[in-house]
Amino acid sequence: MAAAQDLRPIRQYYDATWHDYRWLWLNPSNYAIHFGYWDDRTRNHADALNRLNAALAARIGIMRGARILDAGCGVGGGAIWLAQTFAADVVGITPVPSQVERARRFGLQRGVSNRVRFAQQDYLHTSFPDASFDVIWAVESICHAVDKAAFYREARRVLRPGGRMGIVEYMRTARPLTSAGEALLHSWLFGWAIPDIATAAEHRDWAAASGFGEVSLIDITSQVRPSLKRLHWMASIAWPAAVMLRALRVRSVTQHGNVRGARDQFRALRRGLWFDAMLTATAA
Repeated sequence: MAAAQDLRPIRQYYDATWHDYRWLWLNPSNYAIHFGYWDDRTRNHADALNRLNAALAARIGIMRGARILDAGCGVGGGAIWLAQTFAADVVGITPVPSQVERARRFGLQRGVSNRVRFAQQDYLHTSFPDASFDVIWAVESICHAVDKAAFYREARRVLRPGGRMGIVEYMRTARPLTSAGEALLHSWLFGWAIPDIATAAEHRDWAAASGFGEVSLIDITSQVRPSLKRLHWMASIAWPAAVMLRALRVRSVTQHGNVRGARDQFRALRRGLWFDAMLTATAA
């Protein structure tokens, strides 16, 4: 069993930065707080958010009517999309109470509350029986776990044999990086309440050791880069005002760290310190 993680920093981060996400990132067509995916069918930011969902769903091979666990569901964007697109039975979990409330409200607004339910839970320690789900879905959420191997063990436990897992995650290019590289990487991560990110090899090994087969990991940085660049541009434009508002104590340390993290994430990407990946696997 994984040791219980202190989830207070995650709750504090998402509570403090809700308005940043709400006004600068969320789109009425999708309540996703993840990055977007640009391909030949993407025309704008709203399309990109939906296209990331579509790309991951295609890699997983989601069937209509599947029972899906959205592990780290945010305010419900992915779970709602899955219910609408696949007539799926979706459970979204997050350790952040305010996200559960917003997700439930958005589910009602989109008319899928009969197929989606949301609960406050830690994806490392869920209350679900063994073999409860056909699919585990986790988009930019494993990063918040200290013990990432525990995510894979719990995912395998609640997946039925033959069930599919799909994740999208930030992955470091080496461990360790240079001291300067580690400092830049962790300036971003600390600002976003992320303890650390893992290498691709570590993710593959954890999946295999937990009982997953057919582990496939692809680099999607080129498809996600326009979305990352968009956030960096917004953060760079806002930076002078953010510094002033922090000096005046209008914005909190957490809120200021969110903007700093958005700048440093792209700087770290350009220096080759991390990449964005999509991993899928099958429960043996």
